[in-house]
Amino acid sequence: MAIGDKAKHAAEDVTGKAKEAFGKATDNENLEAEGKADQAKADAKKAGDNVKDAFDHN
Repeated sequence: MAIGDKAKHAAEDVTGKAKEAFGKATDNENLEAEGKADQAKADAKKAGDNVKDAFDHN
């Protein structure tokens, strides 16, 4: 798995956390939900990366 992809997915997770926090701080439920969704997508991509890595090492 390319390191660039892993960094991109980690950045998506951080962006999602920031959106969620800003949504909470500003009482913006839509932004908060968007941040949570971004985090979920990033987590799924990271899980896919881990599966690919597992097969690459075998």
